[in-house]
Formats: sequence, structure tokens, C-alpha cells
Amino acid sequence: MSSDSSSPRLPSGLVWLMAAAAGLAVASNYYAQPLLHMLAADLGLRTAQAGVLVTVAQIGYAAGLLLLVPLGDLVERRKLVVGMTLLTACGLLVSALAGNAAQLLAGTAVAGVFSVAAQVLVPFAAALAAPHERGRVIGMLLGGMLLGVLLARTFAGTVAAVAGWRMVYGCAAVAMFALACVLRRALPAHPPAAAAVSYAGLIGSIGRLFLEEPALRLRGLLGGLIFAGFAMLWTALAFLLSAEPFHYSTFAIGLFGLLGAAGALAAAPVGRLLDRGKGDAVMGAGLLCMLASWLPLALGQASIALLALGIVALDVAAHALHVGNQNAVYQIRPDARSRLAAAYMTCYFLGGAAGSAVSAWAYARGGWGLVAAAGAACAACAMGVWAMRPRRGSLRVPAA
Repeated sequence: MSSDSSSPRLPSGLVWLMAAAAGLAVASNYYAQPLLHMLAADLGLRTAQAGVLVTVAQIGYAAGLLLLVPLGDLVERRKLVVGMTLLTACGLLVSALAGNAAQLLAGTAVAGVFSVAAQVLVPFAAALAAPHERGRVIGMLLGGMLLGVLLARTFAGTVAAVAGWRMVYGCAAVAMFALACVLRRALPAHPPAAAAVSYAGLIGSIGRLFLEEPALRLRGLLGGLIFAGFAMLWTALAFLLSAEPFHYSTFAIGLFGLLGAAGALAAAPVGRLLDRGKGDAVMGAGLLCMLASWLPLALGQASIALLALGIVALDVAAHALHVGNQNAVYQIRPDARSRLAAAYMTCYFLGGAAGSAVSAWAYARGGWGLVAAAGAACAACAMGVWAMRPRRGSLRVPAA
């Protein structure tokens, strides 16, 4: 039985630490994005082949979500988080020392699989938080993750411009080793929520949850479409900015991650709206903003100001939608939050992997215009799914 009703207020210092840890973990999956043109030149890859690095990272993350995150309902979460953080550091170290594309892909895959430590931290924090603050706490951790995703690009571009791409992965590996030590001392021990069950039974229960819970299916489909559009933007952006008419350096391309960081500022207000039961309003406004953002993005190949406006709008929308989705998912079954997170986030990152692959293909075939058209189509599909959703009374959980 959940102990949510008796949960004390979560210390703010611990929330900030968990948000920072989630950001560093998920950043491990995104260092390559502003470096794709540099990696392609250094390793002799074509544009579409370099884009495979992003796809491998997303597929690895999806595999970790499906196979590792559910363990948060079965084993002690502090030990799980620390162990996964250490293994993420190992994958980054392999990438730093890679001598060819195959070794870089291997390191990317390992880091991608175990960087799902971030997705163990979110249901961990949700379980520790009191009900009246859960939306805010989830929003803060997801804000940390979004900052990790976006600032990873700024960090990678800046460091690579000064010391090369290997230094990016080397510094990230050291940071993750240090983080594991801090988390080992700071996180509270937390017993598993599920009764004793085999690993096979635990994984099998994810499929049953997906079949039994229409709210989970709805949020999973929405999440996949939302992250597909997000990945389309950030996968192709380095190619756009490094080509005519911009010819930006790796350092300048990395700075664009700071624009997307505006989305993290939505964490606190979105969390407060969700705690007040305004989930439908958050979702409707976020989907409309995401669709509208693709107009300035499409025109951005000729105007850096419009491109910047579109990036900010899309990232704010994507973050608000993601917070709304996860807050709704965690209400479905409090005793199965890690498995619910695994199911939802597997859909989310499979969407991201598909979006990355489509983006690299679209840019190679039709340039930025085709990428923008594909992104707008994803947003329109998500709006259609939301418009046709079963209304509040027919779902088991609130739409918040």
C-alpha cells in the first residue's frame, strides 16, 4: 500500500540534488548532437551515418527504460541509481577513448542504456513527495532533465571547440563518477514498492499495465509524438547552422542549447497548475504552442531571430506537455510508478529515436523545409490524439 498520504515534505536540498542528478544522467545521451558534423569529418561518416549516433543513443535509452527502470519497484532504489550512474560513466569513458565509429557507437549504447538512472529518480522523488507537492517536485526533476538535455549541447559545443570532442566525453565521465559518490551519501534508502516477484514477472507486468490502463496508452502515444518532434528539431539543427547561410562554429551551435533551456523555466508554474487540477489546460495550450512553433522554425533557415523564437516556443511546449503527461501517469497506480514510468518513457524515447532517424533522412533528402514539415505533422497528430481522447469520466485517473 502506498504511503503517500503520510509522506513528509521533501527537503528542498534533496529535490535540487535529485534534479541535478537527473539532468547530468540524461545529458549523457545528448553530447553528440552538436558534434555530428565534427564526428562525421573525424570518423569519415556521411550525414545520415552520423545521425545514427543519435538514434543508437535513443534506442539504448528506450531499452534501459523497458529493462532497467522497472527494477525501481523491485529493488532498493538508492543502490539502483548509484550503480546505473557508475555504468553510465563507463560508457562515456569508452566513447572518450574510441578509435573508430564502432567503438563510439558501443560507448554511446552503454551510456544510453544506463543513463535511465534519471527515470528511476523521477518515480523515486514522486514516492518521497507529499501529495500536495508532487506536481511541483516532478516538475523540478523534469526541469533538471530538460536543462541536462539542452545544456549538454552547449557544454559539448564549447568544450569541443577548445579541446576536441574526446574531452567532452572525458569530462562527462568524470562528472558521473563524482555524482555516483555524492548520491551514495545523500539519497535516502527506499524499500521497493512491489511484493516479491521475479524479474520476468516484473517485466511482463508492464505489458499488462499497458493493456489494462487506457490513460497509460493515451499518454504513451502523446509522449512519443511530442518527443519525435522535439528530436527532429535538435537532430537537424547542427546541420542547418553549420551550412549556408550561417556557417556557425561548433561553439556557436552549442550555445543554441541555452535558448531551449527556457523550457525548464516552465517547470514551477506548470507543476503548480497541475497541483491545482489544471492538466487539461496545460495539455491544450502546450499542443497548440508546439504546432505553432514550427512556422517560425520553418522560416528560420533565412532568419536567425525566427529560428530562435521557434526553438524557445517548441521547448517550452514540449516540457510543459511532458510534465503534464508524467504527472497523470503517476496517478494511475502509486504502487507501480517505476513500471508506469518505464512504459510511458519507452514510448517517449522510441518516438525520439524515430524522430531522430526521420530528421536525418529528411534533412539529407529535402533540407530544413522537409524537417519542419515532418515536425509540424507530428504536432498535428498529437493534437488529433488529444482531441479524440476519452473524456474524464471514462478514464480511470484524472486528466491532470
